[in-house]
Amino acid sequence: MKTLVAMSNRAFATRDFPTSAFVSDRGGRQGVTLIEMLLVIAIIGALIGLLMPAVQKARGAALRVVCANNLGQIGLALHQYHDSEGVLPPGFSSRGSAQPFPRMTWLTRLLPYIEQPQLWHATVGAYDDNPVSYQNPPHIGLATPVKVYQCPMDPRVSRAQITHFNWSVALTSYVGVLGTSFDRIDGVLYLDSRVRLADITDGTSNTLMVGERPPSADKWFGWWYTGLGQFATGSDDMLLGVRERNARTSPFTLACPSGPYDFRTGQMNQQCDLFHFWSLHDGGATFAFCDASVHFLPYSANPIMPALATRSGGEAVSWTD
Repeated sequence: MKTLVAMSNRAFATRDFPTSAFVSDRGGRQGVTLIEMLLVIAIIGALIGLLMPAVQKARGAALRVVCANNLGQIGLALHQYHDSEGVLPPGFSSRGSAQPFPRMTWLTRLLPYIEQPQLWHATVGAYDDNPVSYQNPPHIGLATPVKVYQCPMDPRVSRAQITHFNWSVALTSYVGVLGTSFDRIDGVLYLDSRVRLADITDGTSNTLMVGERPPSADKWFGWWYTGLGQFATGSDDMLLGVRERNARTSPFTLACPSGPYDFRTGQMNQQCDLFHFWSLHDGGATFAFCDASVHFLPYSANPIMPALATRSGGEAVSWTD
């Protein structure tokens, strides 16, 4: 019996075990080596590198859907305004307009139709107290963000921003299509406009109404509540042409080229990109058409933008999302 036990012990002692299976004097397994740890970290880093583009792409697609839904609500609100008033709202109201509320934007007039009746009533009260829109209490509208007017890709629009003269202002990601440029009233939303859907003889499904254009780098252009724009037309502020020109009426755009500007990509830190439609989405921008449909137009659509922007130009145009 003793002989069998001794032979068994010798057999156990001479068996080949992996190095990692040896036990220490205290009975614990050996730790992971530095090389093994670095290898694991490298593998994890490689996996993250492979996954991140896919995650960012999925997030961008989801935010683009939110942006399109916002424009869909805006398009429906414009149709509801038309049903109520018989015309689309003026893109921007001059001080001498027959319309009430001078310097009011089309976005402000839509407040009752985007479930903002309280803000609309407060705005009317503010104008009754002081018809100068810039002097209305800032909490009424000038510095009040409205979620439907915000593209979630742009972090600046979710809260009031400080701009020149220390003004606190609320911004919008969407501007009305005034047509080709500020000196040609050939679109549907422009200074003191009163366009009926019946006036859009090019077809409501072939005519742009609202599009994406992030606020300017200095946050001076792109307010939803009020504004001014070139020659007080609203151009480059809450309205924009698809071949807009820089009239150099503002000290904050003197350094920008005269244009005309094309539909192309832009950057939030580039002031001159305020003169053309663009978005923070990859490859193009989202637009609401006059039939309230919403479509994403790629930058390759630039050649047909003038035809899409005019309400009665008689151009033959075809396009796809």
